[in-house]
Amino acid sequence: MNPSTEQANPNSRRIDKLPTLDMLALINQEDAQVALAVEKALPQIARAVDSIAAALQNEGRLFYVGAGTSGRLGVLDAVECAPTFSAPPEQVQGIIAGGRAALTQAIEGAEDHPMRGKRDLMAHNATSRDVVCGIAASGRTPYVIGALEYAKSIRAKTIAVSCDISAPILDIAELGIGVDVGPEVIAGSTRMKAGTAQKMILNMLSTAAMIKLGKVYGNLMVDLKVTNQKLADRACRLVMQLTGLDESAARHLLSQASREVKTAVVMHRRQVNAAEARRLLQKANGFLGAVIAED
Repeated sequence: MNPSTEQANPNSRRIDKLPTLDMLALINQEDAQVALAVEKALPQIARAVDSIAAALQNEGRLFYVGAGTSGRLGVLDAVECAPTFSAPPEQVQGIIAGGRAALTQAIEGAEDHPMRGKRDLMAHNATSRDVVCGIAASGRTPYVIGALEYAKSIRAKTIAVSCDISAPILDIAELGIGVDVGPEVIAGSTRMKAGTAQKMILNMLSTAAMIKLGKVYGNLMVDLKVTNQKLADRACRLVMQLTGLDESAARHLLSQASREVKTAVVMHRRQVNAAEARRLLQKANGFLGAVIAED
């Protein structure tokens, strides 16, 4: 059966004849359906988040596995976890068919071999503590199927994300997240609606899991990793907001805390040095609220 991601969209059959503004309006109208489609899968996404958070709390890792656009989205989401949440680089990893070269160019046939998916996952020393999330718009990518089947064989937790609700990977994985976004504006161009849906889901998986690990206080990014001036300024504003200090004092406190926002806030709120602040945070499993609620 022709997967839904490959079908022609009747709404866009004359898109090549439309004026530019009408063409864009049509694309926008189709995009507007994506969030509603993802909403229907929230119960499945929630179960996946809980599985990921439990694994990460038990020193496990999250592997995203995909090919083409799906693989690139997985790598993107994984890479962003380090600066956003100070996650160790190995905690969330993206594996793409064809390796690093596939991030910037199409690698012919890279996705067509299940054994390559298995081999690449083996090369990352996946274990039963880990979670493997296979991403495939059509849900039929052999590379992803191979990775998921290997993950199951070693008793790793498996999740599948697809934009075809009849996709085979949804049956292979323990937790299937199927989202029906309908045919693309350009038939088969799954970098569009399907890609948008996948990015939304991966954002939810990583963000919600990190929140459950204490990486966020309220809605503030208190575990960010300061790697550039923009993030240094953001860290300073966070410390100012949570301590009431002025900018000069906040920057000085951050320098004493090795630019760690949570450490700096605890130092000020509990009137302790950096080492003691880190001890208190470790005792509270990294949850800032549990530490400063006692002051």
